[in-house]
Amino acid sequence: MHPIIPILSSKEIKRQKNKGRQVNAIALQEVRTVLGIVSRQADLLIQHLHTINDHFGSLTDAHLAALAQEMHLAQTEVFEVASFYHHFTIIKEHADTSAEISLRICNGLSCEMAGATHLCGQMHRYLDNAENKSIHLLRVPCLGRCEQAPAAILGQHAIPNADLLAINLAIEQKNSEAETLDYIDYQTYKAQDGYQELQKCHDGKFEKEALFKCMEESGLRGLGGAGFPVGRKWRIVAAEAAPRLLAVNLDEGEPGTFKDRYYLERDPHRFLEGMLIAAWAVDIAEVYIYLRDEYHACRHMLEAELVKLQENPPVAGMPRIHLRRGAGAYICGEESAMIASIEGKRGLPRLRPPYVAQVGLFNRPTLVHNFESLYWVPDLLKKGSAWFSDQGRHGRSGLRSFSVSGRVNKPGVYLAPAGISVEELIEEYCDGMPDGHVLYAYLPGGASGGILPASLSLLPLDFDTLQAYGCFIGSAAIIVLSQHDSAIAAARNMMAFFKHESCGQCTPCRAGTAKALHLISQEVWDIPLLQDLSAVMHDASICGLGQAAPNPVDCVIKYFPHELNLAQEKP
Repeated sequence: MHPIIPILSSKEIKRQKNKGRQVNAIALQEVRTVLGIVSRQADLLIQHLHTINDHFGSLTDAHLAALAQEMHLAQTEVFEVASFYHHFTIIKEHADTSAEISLRICNGLSCEMAGATHLCGQMHRYLDNAENKSIHLLRVPCLGRCEQAPAAILGQHAIPNADLLAINLAIEQKNSEAETLDYIDYQTYKAQDGYQELQKCHDGKFEKEALFKCMEESGLRGLGGAGFPVGRKWRIVAAEAAPRLLAVNLDEGEPGTFKDRYYLERDPHRFLEGMLIAAWAVDIAEVYIYLRDEYHACRHMLEAELVKLQENPPVAGMPRIHLRRGAGAYICGEESAMIASIEGKRGLPRLRPPYVAQVGLFNRPTLVHNFESLYWVPDLLKKGSAWFSDQGRHGRSGLRSFSVSGRVNKPGVYLAPAGISVEELIEEYCDGMPDGHVLYAYLPGGASGGILPASLSLLPLDFDTLQAYGCFIGSAAIIVLSQHDSAIAAARNMMAFFKHESCGQCTPCRAGTAKALHLISQEVWDIPLLQDLSAVMHDASICGLGQAAPNPVDCVIKYFPHELNLAQEKP
């Protein structure tokens, strides 16, 4: 008797096939070869996307589908993460992939003032006429190199004070690898009595309570922008149940800020020692360092130095240290968004509570710190809390690292007394302003901190001194404008940045930045509408990006009305 063979309809035959994009066997093998034996755990998704993007110069649909299968993730999850971050180049099927190297030219305010727009136009014309079509020109937000304006990056190679000649030379020499840094390495740092304070902690010469009090008495605060007291934060996290984690924010995406890169490029182990002291004080199980992707040379250096540190640890029982690479998202400077990114997800901020000190990275209590906050910890233990707290001017206490750029003779990072005024900072540290320029305005806290006029140049620069003027110091990123610049142009530059960097999660920020940019791009500003929009963004945005984005616009209306063509002045 012959077996009965069922007759299937075309719909039933289709149902037997896998849905969605099918995995290409060649692409799957390529992904496996490039990733090697590294773990496929889900929180490494962004790191694996970097590996593939670096190797092939882009991410194809086929490679994304293959990576999803390799990591046992949904293709939608892989695509949504890859498309969220600016530094991943997703190529559709049959797209032109001839451009192999990205040339990024910064369009941040300091670089704009230094001629970045003109430089970009020159490069467009040059590349249009060049036989070599392997360069992909991109205008990008702040690269964290404001003292080198205009800044550019060819591949992974930073080009300071970029001009047509310097960029063309790098292209001709195929110089697209990260530069080599001249820094204090592990052996040299140890020879200079480095890690001695950490050793004292492990030897019982410091008690944890004494360490907490040292941080509290010094007045050291978070130096990434929020300014939360370091000692208090340590106590809060230490009181939570183990295991506890430490996440270091080295994303440094605020336009005008470059102090963390400056210190890291020169003295990385001072930071690492401070990080390990904090880990000991709070009994941290594992440490995650989240590094800004544009800092390629720093990443290569840290990878090498962390290997040395972990192969020859200065103390026993050192926590495991993970280095995670960001992917070009300003929003990941916000602590909960950074945590999501470390976990391999889109960098979306979350509502509080719960706070990350209770439920943070991988749902564990997490101590989150900015790089510079940890950088000063060894000095505080060595010199005492009074060394730090006794510094300051105009009634303020402590030291601040100011990133100064714009119309000054010597842009750079300057360690100065907290409470110094911008006028004093320019004259005493920056060698004044160039000939033909006088102070017109300044941004005291990067893109988010607002814009102040020269008439307020004697205000003390510190936490809690600028709020009454609609501004804040944040990460102490000072951008100096002269009479040749415009506060309106600065506000437009900042709002374009915020629109570009909004994660899109909440409507007040997503729609508000776009609407605000449209309104301030008009010749005549609708002041009442802008003020209403500002109030909504301040009050209803989930995180600090949307809440602070209106600050530059509010300051133009308040302090620079002479630049505005007010509607009521029209006949």
